[in-house]
Amino acid sequence: MLGNKTTGEIEIVSRENGAMARISGRIDIDSSPALRTQLLTALQAPRCNVLTLDVSAVTNIDSSGVATLIEALRIARSHNADLTLIGLQGQLLGLFQSTGILSLFNGSTRADSESGSKAV
Repeated sequence: MLGNKTTGEIEIVSRENGAMARISGRIDIDSSPALRTQLLTALQAPRCNVLTLDVSAVTNIDSSGVATLIEALRIARSHNADLTLIGLQGQLLGLFQSTGILSLFNGSTRADSESGSKAV
């Protein structure tokens, strides 16, 4: 895990064909480097075909946090892996929609039946 609730926290759980990363707190200039390192490690693991990022507990994100997520998407694609965002809601969903970033992550949302949040 990285940081604390105010600076950001990540928990990565391995799955059969990839991993689930639960991110909480702030994704900002202070927490982005550690987040990047952990996401790259997960993407480089053997048989990581899908990395799912649960951002439902993210309280704030700055431009460095957005850049980190976009970089993770680029790296996932270069490894022929899928990067999926789930839990986009509220201000975070609005930010991703209004800036066009959402279109980078497949461009559409669907309801996540387990949490009532959005998956991309």
